[in-house]
Amino acid sequence: MPPKPVPTHFLCIPLVTQSSRPQLTQSLAAFRADVSDPLSFNVPEDAIRPVGSLHLTLGVFSFPKNSDEGAERLEKAKSILQSLKPSEILKGIKTPAMPGTTPATPATTKKRKEEDNPLLITLRGLQTMQSTTPSKASVIYAQPADSLGKLQQFCERVRGVFQEVEGLMIPDDRPLLLHATVVNTIYVKGRERQQQQHRKKGHHHGGGGSKRGERVTVDATGILDRYEDQVWMEDVRVEKIAICKMGAKKIEVDGVVVDEEYEVVGEVDV
Repeated sequence: MPPKPVPTHFLCIPLVTQSSRPQLTQSLAAFRADVSDPLSFNVPEDAIRPVGSLHLTLGVFSFPKNSDEGAERLEKAKSILQSLKPSEILKGIKTPAMPGTTPATPATTKKRKEEDNPLLITLRGLQTMQSTTPSKASVIYAQPADSLGKLQQFCERVRGVFQEVEGLMIPDDRPLLLHATVVNTIYVKGRERQQQQHRKKGHHHGGGGSKRGERVTVDATGILDRYEDQVWMEDVRVEKIAICKMGAKKIEVDGVVVDEEYEVVGEVDV
């Protein structure tokens, strides 16, 4: 079997904008203080993602470094991105009618607002990738509230444009799951030491894992319950579609890391 392609870039909708940053900063700061407390859920702080890294992934690319082929494919992806016409894609999206409403009802008014305005994102609640075993979660995420399916359709159509070019995007037959990762234990430093400390202290809320190199897990059961109705950001306009490099870069101010961001190699306004 040929080796699996190594992900190097990804197509996404960045979630951090001028209007969303204050909301996300406040929400995530309170979340970090709560869940990382040893008397609460004892989640390793390294696992909680920085504000600047939040995005919705639409697809993943593999552009080998130091190769003409990788450079050519990256330029091709950037060219396709620049050729996108997001406004035309939006015009082609049909949302379902809302039964039992009249022009005077709040539900109809809200629907018209969502149809007429640019794409708006509200992040609410928390879910785990391990939906059947939240007690051993390694990824916890917030999903966009998308009752009309408008955002989902838009993102699927954007992804489809890149998927039409054979070999450009890493194949993925799974349905597109729009999510903003809030916790990912793959970023926990000294994972083996972290696991040993948790086992010695008997923390059932925090890290777990017993095998060498095994990813730290957290018991997310109580976290999901506590943050079921949490609104992380509300009615934030989608401003851009971007191609970013894997690996968030640390942002420092006076030698202190204040955030992390992914390097944008190409973007288009929505």
